[in-house]
Parts: sequence; structure tokens; C-alpha cells
Amino acid sequence: MSQHHNLIGGDWTPSASGQTFESRNPARTSDVIGVFPQSDAADVDAAVQAARAAFKTWSTMPAPARGDILRRAGDLLTERKDELARAMTREMGKPFFETKGDVQEAIDTAYYAASETRRMFGHTVPSELPNKFNMTIRRPLGVVGVITAWNFPVAVPSWNLLPGLAAGCTFVFKPSEEAPHSGELFVRILLEAGVPEGVINLVQGAGAAGAAIAEHPSVDAISFTGSSETGAKIGETCGRMLKRYLAEMGGKNPIIAMDDANLDLVVEGVLWGAFGTTGQRCTATSRLIVHESIHDEVVDRLKAKAGALRLGYGNDDATEMGPVINQKAIDKIASYIAIGKQEGATVALGGHRADGPGLKDGYFWQPTIFTNVKAGMRIEQEEIFGPVLSVIKVSSYDEAIAVANGVKYGLSSSIYTNDIRLAYRAMHELEAGITYINAPTIGAEAHMPFGGVKATGNGHREGGWEVFEFYTETKTVYVDYSGGLQRAQIDNEA
Repeated sequence: MSQHHNLIGGDWTPSASGQTFESRNPARTSDVIGVFPQSDAADVDAAVQAARAAFKTWSTMPAPARGDILRRAGDLLTERKDELARAMTREMGKPFFETKGDVQEAIDTAYYAASETRRMFGHTVPSELPNKFNMTIRRPLGVVGVITAWNFPVAVPSWNLLPGLAAGCTFVFKPSEEAPHSGELFVRILLEAGVPEGVINLVQGAGAAGAAIAEHPSVDAISFTGSSETGAKIGETCGRMLKRYLAEMGGKNPIIAMDDANLDLVVEGVLWGAFGTTGQRCTATSRLIVHESIHDEVVDRLKAKAGALRLGYGNDDATEMGPVINQKAIDKIASYIAIGKQEGATVALGGHRADGPGLKDGYFWQPTIFTNVKAGMRIEQEEIFGPVLSVIKVSSYDEAIAVANGVKYGLSSSIYTNDIRLAYRAMHELEAGITYINAPTIGAEAHMPFGGVKATGNGHREGGWEVFEFYTETKTVYVDYSGGLQRAQIDNEA
């Protein structure tokens, strides 16, 4: 059983309390991946102090030089893609072909962030006064706490750490306690690429460690990925302490299938969107809003394909869908199956824990489809985070949009239609940070902004060019070379 440590100021150290926790393979729960430090406020404080000490040197390094380090990180991730993906699958369960995509997202982000170190533009604008020059420059934000979820244990940290490193920030990073080893492996690659000691600090542990990061007075900003409930609590702390805060939280993402849609595309898209990553994505398709004229055929075809998915350990080549993450997830899904039945919905497929050959030692749940779901039912409103799809029948585009928007979340959305007028209307009318046309609700690209509205997010975006706005501060600079005092309009009489 391997022992693992925190990384603080370049040193690998146990937790100050000596407390630990285990990480286990969710497909084979007898397989212990390692023992990790259960960190507390003392560990967080040491990590923050290390990040603060490293900030001056790292933030003043020329940005393109930081980009060279990120480019090397991309090269290392490329070389070790399969090795890292196998380790991720063992720890968090999704199939190897999916974890390879997770690593590829980090590779793409590394190269993108590296290139952006030569493009951190400010603005130059005319002054209202003669012999005066006005401009803005970008300055690194400072020490940032990054708290991430387990379902994308390399991709999501890469969306934050790599652009933030490019911008000149330093970090205290806490991976999910469900995927600590994956987070550690990612950090080790960044160190090997040349990130200096103290620039990135790794603190393992549960929610108490995350709370300590959010509450530390020397942490300038927080990026959090997780539930809306936890995100709201962190947001309260950041608001009280005037910290910048990026939150990416829950989703209840709809696919709308109109009567003119390509049914082959619809079925394949819903199958991938609902059951990829075993439904454990914030962008997973959890609602299919389907026109009544195609409802029965779409459901029948979905039942046939979803029912044929091969469940198993994700590092086995034949596996198409892995386990859910833990027993708590199993219990939550089971509770929603009962809720759905009580509300009057019909279990058209699945609805039970999977216990076939090779599945008994893991947290496997059958692909599940509810029909006869009505808008407003809890299974239609609340995030289940598992392989459970609710199908809602509608009679028009306007009804479909009303149902899609009738939840508290607003991350991803999709419409399948060959009517260009409806497609363009949906781009504007769907209340979500992301809309796909004739594609499922999953599939973010590294160079595009990622995030949601309503209870999903707080306005900032991971990924793409917008994330650099989060990790930098705008500084306005005036240069007066007139040789005399000139008063701007705020100090001049009308």
C-alpha cells in the first residue's frame, strides 16, 4: 500500500496531524490505490505561505518563459498519456478511452496556455488631453486556491492551473478526495516540466481542507468545481473576505429533439451525453425533451442501445461504461429511482444496481431511463449525477424551451433540428452557458470558454481566452509627458 504526501514549498510532507485516508478503485473496491494525507488548516497555511513566497519571482518571470515551461508540460503529458489515463481509470472509474480524452484536454490546454503567454494584451486608447498616453496592462492576480472535482481529475485542474501559471499566479491545489492520486500525478508532471518550488502546492484531503483554503486571508482568489450547495458556502466566504471567485457547479442539462431531427443523430447523441462517464459529468444529458411525434421511436431505440452497453472495469478493453464513484453515489441514485416512481414516472430501462459477472466488487448501476416524466418532478429538476435519463414529451418548440429553462441550473443545452430558424432561436433562448446544435450536451473544447448561468456558475469562465481575465488584474496606466499639470474632466469645471 503506497504512502503519499502533500507538496509544500517543494517538499513532500505528511499532514501536520498525521491523519490519512485511502483511495480505492470504484470498480474493484478491494484495490487500494494508496494512503493520502488528511490535511487541515495547518497544512493549508504552510502551503499558502509557500505560494506567497514564490509569487514575486514567478510573477516577474517573462510570460513567454513561463510559456516554455507549460509547453514542456504538454510534451510530457503527451509522452505519458496512456500511463496517466490508466492510473486515472483505476482511481475514478471511467473507461480508458475516456481518461485518454481527459489527458488530451490537458495537453491541448497546456499548448494553448503556452501560446497565450505571448498574447496577454492590454489596450492603448487616446487621451482627452494633449501629450498624454493612456493604456492598460495585465498583472497576475496572486495566490489562488483551486478546489476540483473527481470526475475530470486532470482536465479540470488543467483549465485552471495552466492558464493561471501562464498569467503568473501561484497555487494551492486541492484535488477531490476521490481522485487524489490523479491530482498528484498531474502536479508531478508540472514539476518535471520546470515549475519552480512553491509555485504550485498540493494539499490533499476532504472538505475541511477546502474550507481552510477559502478562508485563508492570504489567498487572493478561489476556483471551485463541485456541487452548487458547497459552491454557495464557499461563495459566502469569498464575498465576506472580498476574494475573487470562479464557481462551476451543478447541471440538469437538456437535449431537445424536434420532430424534424435526424433520429440516428439524436439517439447516438443522447446515448453518449447521458451515459458517457456513467452520467457523472456536470454537462451530462439528464433530460431528453422530445417531440411527441418521434417520442416512441426515440425511446425504443435508446432502450435497445443503452441496454446493450457493456459495464465493467474501465481498463478492460471491452468496457463501455464504468462504475459510479462510491457507495454514497449508489445510495443517492437509488433514492431518486424511488422518488421517480412515487412521482408517477415509469422506469423504462434499468433502475437497479448492476451485479453481473465482474461487477459485484464495484459500484455499478444499470443505465436507467425514465419515461412519463412531467416538468416539475424532482427527477426532472434535481441533479442525480449518475446514469439516469428523464424523458419529457412535448408538443412544440415553445413548450420544449419552457421545459428546458424551467430548472435552477444553466450549464449546457442542446437542440436537434434541421430547421435553421429554430436552431438560431435556441442559441438565444436556451438559458445556459453552452448550447450545442445537433450534438449532445458534452464535448467542451480547450480553447473555448466553459461555464454556466443561474445555480451553475457565477459569471466567470474556465477555459479559452476568458479564463485569463479571471487570473489577471487590469491595471490602468496614464503617462503625462506635457511637463505641466493637466486636469482630466473629473477635475475640470464644466
